[in-house]
Amino acid sequence: MERNTVPRHIAIIPDGNRRWAEKQGISKKEGYAIGIEKIGDVLKWCKKHDVYMLTMWGFSTDNFKRDHEEVSTLFGLFKDNLQKAIESDDRNKKELRVRFFGRINLFPKEIQQMIRKAEEVTSGGDRKYQLNLLLSYGGREELVDAVNSIIAEGMDKVDEKAISDHLYTKGVPDPDLVIRTSGEQRLSGLMPWQSCYSEFYFCRKLWPDFSKKDFEAALNEYGKRKRRYGK
Repeated sequence: MERNTVPRHIAIIPDGNRRWAEKQGISKKEGYAIGIEKIGDVLKWCKKHDVYMLTMWGFSTDNFKRDHEEVSTLFGLFKDNLQKAIESDDRNKKELRVRFFGRINLFPKEIQQMIRKAEEVTSGGDRKYQLNLLLSYGGREELVDAVNSIIAEGMDKVDEKAISDHLYTKGVPDPDLVIRTSGEQRLSGLMPWQSCYSEFYFCRKLWPDFSKKDFEAALNEYGKRKRRYGK
C-alpha cells in the first residue's frame, strides 16, 4: 500500500465488549478488560502501517446511565490501566503521547488526577505517535461546550475556525478513517464536526475479536477510495 493511501489518523468505536463477554460466558468486567488490552494491539498495527494517530472512544457521556455496578467496574479498570501507563518504562512511553478528551470533570477526582498525570508523563519531546482517548465524551456535548465557550468569550463573529478552535480536540487533525465494530452502522455521536469528511468502515466482528487482518482490511478499503472533500 502506497504511503499516500494510508490514513494518518484513525478513530475507532470499539463496540461489542458486553455482547462478546456474554457469548463467552464470562463477566462484563473480563470482557471490558480484554477490550482495553486490544488497544495495545491496534497501536502496534498502526505503527507497522505508519498510522501516526489513533483515537479510541472509551466511555461516552451516555455510559453514565448504565447500571451503577457496571460503571464502577469500568472506573476500576480505568484506574488500573492509567496506573500501568504512568508507571510503565517501556519504549512506548518514549515515542507515544497520550491525550484525553471529554468532560473529564465528571469522573471521580482520583481518576481526573491520574488522567492528568498520564498526559504529563507522555508529553514533551519528539513523539512520533499519539493516542487520543475519548472519556466522558459525547459529540453533541462537545459542540455545546464549544458554543458556550465562544459565548463566554464574547466573540462577535463565529465561523468554522472559531468552532474548531473551541472543540476538545483543538489542534488535532480530523480523522481520515472511522472504524466501528459489532456490525452497527452509525456514529452514535463520535466527533460529528471532525468526521465531516472522514471515510467509514464497519466491521461485523465484536471488538474483542477485531484482528490484525480486520484492521488491514479496513486500510485496504480506505486505499481504494478517492476522497473528494465535496469537490
